[in-house]
Amino acid sequence: MNPTPATDRVAKAAKSAKGQQASPGWVAFIGTGPGDPSLLTVRAHELLGQADLVVAEPWISEQLAPLLPADATIADAESLQADPKLLVKAAKAGQFVVRLYPGDPFTLSSGPAEAAVCAKAKVAFEVVPGVSPAIAVPGYAGLPLTSDGRGDLRIVHAAELSRISVTEGSLVVLGAETGPADIGKMLIAGGWAETTPLAITWNGTTTDQHTVTGTLGTVAADMKAAGVSLLTAHGPAVAVVGEGVTSQQALSWFETKPLFGWRVLVPRTKEQSDEVCALLRASGAVPEQVPTIAVEPPRTPQQMERAVKGLVTGRYQWVGFTSVNAVRAIREKFEEYGLDARAFAGVKVAAVGEQTATALRAFGIMPDLVPAGEQSAEGLADAWPAYDDVLDPINRVLLPRADIATEGLLARLTELGWEAEDVVAYRTVRAAPPPAPVREAIKGGGFDAVLFTSSSTVRNLIGIAGKPHAVTVIATIGPQTAKTAAEFGLRVDVTAATPSVAALVEALAEHGAAIRDAAIAAGQPVRKPSERRRGARRRIK
Repeated sequence: MNPTPATDRVAKAAKSAKGQQASPGWVAFIGTGPGDPSLLTVRAHELLGQADLVVAEPWISEQLAPLLPADATIADAESLQADPKLLVKAAKAGQFVVRLYPGDPFTLSSGPAEAAVCAKAKVAFEVVPGVSPAIAVPGYAGLPLTSDGRGDLRIVHAAELSRISVTEGSLVVLGAETGPADIGKMLIAGGWAETTPLAITWNGTTTDQHTVTGTLGTVAADMKAAGVSLLTAHGPAVAVVGEGVTSQQALSWFETKPLFGWRVLVPRTKEQSDEVCALLRASGAVPEQVPTIAVEPPRTPQQMERAVKGLVTGRYQWVGFTSVNAVRAIREKFEEYGLDARAFAGVKVAAVGEQTATALRAFGIMPDLVPAGEQSAEGLADAWPAYDDVLDPINRVLLPRADIATEGLLARLTELGWEAEDVVAYRTVRAAPPPAPVREAIKGGGFDAVLFTSSSTVRNLIGIAGKPHAVTVIATIGPQTAKTAAEFGLRVDVTAATPSVAALVEALAEHGAAIRDAAIAAGQPVRKPSERRRGARRRIK
């Protein structure tokens, strides 16, 4: 995105519009919600993609950067203090301006005053409400504010607590991070009973969320028992006071996800890890991708060129794909020649597993053979039919593969009577080492788990970043990967029941749930593996 200062961009826009009719600009005041980007409204998402100028706190603009146009100018919200008419000037220069706020733009924010400036200057504007932390955070914490459509609800800022009288409904306190114990003292001084239930949630709707429950009179002791103090608690907090707090344990759904807050290392490329990352997020984890293998074209492309020509001219009866990368290599070569999936007409196609089959379907090809058991080259060979000179008019099989692929499948197909031709479709090389902070986290126990989906990911991750810390949970996709991990001195904690990323994440989630259940049964705080390092302290970010 364009780093040009907002005032310079506005000036340039005005200058370019001089002497010609400038298109009318306008301003959108958009609430970004309580913290989870997925809670952004559809309208907000739509307008962000059209912005010329975005004015926001840096952490908000960084979080939403993927949704902004590449040429959008980003301005810090503090620039409005130096130039209160910045939004008006940009709009009058023909720009579409987006002003972003945490939560809702018209709730405890500067939105109304900034909109008034636009109204006075007769600049068109729109207000896009955001999900308010006062409602969203209690919802994510399992704290009902009313029941059956009845009951009083009051929302205040912590600075106004001294004016709040006793109510029988729920009280939501924003800005509770300023002093949870003080909240209890102020309300008790105002006539509230010491036994009134109280809950405080930090960093609501994010994977750093943490909730402490108790009463107005015991809040300090409750925080201490939970391992939380003002020195370790960081981030915005919302407090809820009232009987609804008593339902928190039963209704907590977010913080009780099996991998909630776990930082999980996924040593795969982005293209390969999208599915596993989505599954991890659904279990509450924070996945982080670290590519260990880079895929490059073959050194000599002539083999691939002959293979594609053979496919088109009917040379092969079968094509066997043993990886997603092989599918991608063939597809790219087809597109280079202006071909598509129709060139596979009359050819039978085999896929080593479900991921490879999914890649083929995305190419428009329905695989004829996918092993139901072990999803590996050996499993594919076990499922492959023998050559029948009556049913099979052609006995040739094409195997596009990596340069380091084993010869096992080729030999097995030969035993079955097929004439197999393996072609180097791509090369795999070790990826560059990850940034220093990631390497330090791997070796120092900063990750809660590592998912290994092949033996090569084990070897390459250790080669480029070092061996994971002993507290890190090691999860492997199958016995062979587990064996490789053990050979490198790693303690394997989890192995998938079946060799698929879905089964691997499910197995890790079950392991995380078991750790959580054991801590609760022992009456101990639930801690992630990374928090069990020697000297590690619980910290709410």
